[in-house]
Amino acid sequence: MTQKKKQAVVLLSGGMDSSVVLADAVHKGFDVHAITFRYGQRHGMEIEAAKVQAKSALVSKHIVFDLNIGQFGGSALTDIIDVPHNVESNEIPVTYVPARNTVFLSVALSYAESIGARDIFIGVSSVDYSGYPDCRPEFIESFEATANLGTRAADGEGHFTIHAPLIRLTKEETVRLGEMYGVDFEHTHTCYDPGPDGTPCETCDSCRLREKGFKEAGMADPVLKRAGKRESR
Repeated sequence: MTQKKKQAVVLLSGGMDSSVVLADAVHKGFDVHAITFRYGQRHGMEIEAAKVQAKSALVSKHIVFDLNIGQFGGSALTDIIDVPHNVESNEIPVTYVPARNTVFLSVALSYAESIGARDIFIGVSSVDYSGYPDCRPEFIESFEATANLGTRAADGEGHFTIHAPLIRLTKEETVRLGEMYGVDFEHTHTCYDPGPDGTPCETCDSCRLREKGFKEAGMADPVLKRAGKRESR
């Protein structure tokens, strides 16, 4: 008799990191339920990319969840605030969306508990990243503890695990892992400030981190190749 797969909820933004995490969950044998948030971001290109990735991975279900935290403002990704380009800073950038991962993980936790899943995957990194406080190991550890205190798990009905397989990986290592899994990087969206046709700007923080990963992995970024732009500097 074939053993039933364990279910997992994967937060899928449509970006490079979350697409690698989706592939990681599939590779580990989980029955994947993906959730993508329409949270008031200024463009929907990443949502379309998430749909492609979910279809490619043959997930059991893909939900695009409307949760407009962007109406609060306070971020260049949701508000009328310029996305910074070619900026080096140790401060939390204006592209940080207030408490976004806390909100997203809370919804994913509700979804997971409702379907009987006890594993949640998120594509955060604390190595090559933009300095967001909700991408750090201590936050993930704290949220996992909260998940097990504020749900049926507190009464012994299973234990929730928050998986962050990229959290200690560099962007190079993430690219290599995705390549090993066969991730379709061409149909991922990373740029914070794309052109009307989705062409990446190449100078926002997210684009520069992505370029760093592909360059150090010795690979051409298929998104830039498709757009006819430079593949390395």
